[in-house]
Amino acid sequence: MLEKRLDRGARQRRNLHVGLATCETEILEAQKLRYRVFAEELGAKLSSRTPGVDRDIYDPFCDHLIVRDEDQGRIVGTYRILSPESSRRVGGYYSENEFDLTRLQHLRSRLVEIGRSCIDAEYRSGAVITLLWSGLARYMMERGYDYLVGCASISMADGGHLAASLYNQLKDKHMAPLEYRVFPRTALPLDKLNGELPAEAPPLIKGYLRAGAWICGEPAWDPDFNTADLPILMPMTRVDGKYAKHFMGRKA
Repeated sequence: MLEKRLDRGARQRRNLHVGLATCETEILEAQKLRYRVFAEELGAKLSSRTPGVDRDIYDPFCDHLIVRDEDQGRIVGTYRILSPESSRRVGGYYSENEFDLTRLQHLRSRLVEIGRSCIDAEYRSGAVITLLWSGLARYMMERGYDYLVGCASISMADGGHLAASLYNQLKDKHMAPLEYRVFPRTALPLDKLNGELPAEAPPLIKGYLRAGAWICGEPAWDPDFNTADLPILMPMTRVDGKYAKHFMGRKA
């Protein structure tokens, strides 16, 4: 049900399909892709017990959305999805390690968490993220969930000045209403950083905001990934009309 092909022109270039992982082998391959991107490429300090695999306590409770290059027989993109039911079984959302989500308590029965988004370095032309978002949209629509929540990461390679500047640029236009605000457990020290630098949002954050997502509060510092994480909330009723038509095949 979550399978979708690219348009004819894209299929001539690469035979890509999106869907939920259906076996442990596919999940393991997605976790290896995550390790390559986060640890080897971006320098994250991952605590997995298995070398070359990014795996934590949340993985067994998650659905794993994957994009596969059928011609190459490899997974080239992935998202981790934690449903409300699964979050109760595991004891909460991953985001709660970084943020106090108390004000979202009333949404929990309809709140899906997404994370660990990554794409193979050879496939970052836009087609894979388009398929992943299409898969997420179908997941939400088919299962009747109303909200997406997650952490959108900004590199801290410069010590956090870029992250502070980006937050300052975005907060006035994209901040959530007060009743949806969350609070970082380890806040980025905004008052000690240069928050006036020119900054361009990473493609993933830019895509979320264009689609209609809110920023729910100040960024948190994630020392393991050395990133500043923005809390993102996407009410499905806010999805921009062109995004709804493109990803969900319907009008908003």
